[in-house]
Order: sequence, then structure tokens, then C-alpha cells
Amino acid sequence: MPDARCELFYITPYQLLCSVVLSAQATDKQVNKVMEPLYRAGFTPEGTAQKGEAVLLSQIKSIGLAPTKAKNIIKLSESLLRHHQGEVPNTRNHLEALAGVGRKTANVILGELFQEPTLAVDTHVFRVGLRLGFHREKTPDKAELKLLELIDRTYLPRAHHWLILHGRYTCKAQKPLCQGCILADICPSRLSKS
Repeated sequence: MPDARCELFYITPYQLLCSVVLSAQATDKQVNKVMEPLYRAGFTPEGTAQKGEAVLLSQIKSIGLAPTKAKNIIKLSESLLRHHQGEVPNTRNHLEALAGVGRKTANVILGELFQEPTLAVDTHVFRVGLRLGFHREKTPDKAELKLLELIDRTYLPRAHHWLILHGRYTCKAQKPLCQGCILADICPSRLSKS
């Protein structure tokens, strides 16, 4: 996948931030199904903050952990309006100060919107890196540091999409499709099964 891209639908940076927050413990497909119509209708920090938590929760209720996510999106929307003129900030510290935004979400935003050389380690990136022998870490943060040591900066942030999509569609958690994998001949996990 030489031109791998983010699979979350968004029109504005704010919408991507909301979708990444919503995608925790949920699929991009489910987030897109719920959010695309809202985004196309105009989903802004002002409008979201104005509608409030109850309205947002009713709109996103089919996404896992909806009550917490609704609360966080309202808080982050208010914070963006109060501290950043409604714009998504471009620094890790400012992003991670927003409700519902941790290191992984900040990395996605910094990479996708600002082309920073980041690597967001989600469950797919963690698993693929482990299976390929790129790390033996127990946490995503430690795995991120190890992967950043190995991956040339010129491949960042694109490497995030390569790894996540490989994990999502080929190197699946339960039934990896090793037969059709382009990395099968060099994959230590595959070779150890032979």
C-alpha cells in the first residue's frame, strides 16, 4: 500500500480530532458511519459546544463508550474555543491537554494534519511490530520508542498507515492472512510456525 491513508472520514481538522477520539475502542468504519452525515452537515467546535453533551450523546450512542466520549468532545470543543480560537493546536502539549486526547491521539493528529514524524501505536501497529520482531515491549509507549529507533524518519508519518492497515487487513489478530502477506518470507512469526 504505497499510498496508504487515514481511513477516518473528515472535512476539517476539528472533525479528524473528534473522530480519532471517537475511534478508541471502536472501528473507523463505525465512526465514519455515525459521523460522516454530521460532518457533512457542518460539525464545528462552536456548534458542538452549543448543542451540549446530551445532544451529542444521542448522536453518537452507537459508538462504544459514548457517554465518556461525548463528555470529552464537549470539553475539548470548549477548550479549543477558549484557548485556541477554535483551531486544533499543532503541539503535543496543547493536544494532550485536551479532554480525551492521549499520546496516541496526539500522534495521529500531529502526523495526519501537520506531517510531524510521529508514529501512533494502536493495537494494530503494536501487534504488527511485535510479530515482525521490531519490538518486544509490553506497552504502546515503549513500543513507539523502539519503532521510532528502527524506522527512518523519511518514512514518518506514512509508516503509521502502512503498519495499521497491514494489521487491519492482513496481519489480523485472530486469523492473520499469512498466505497472502508480502512479508511472509521475512516474518519471524510466520517462519517460526513453519
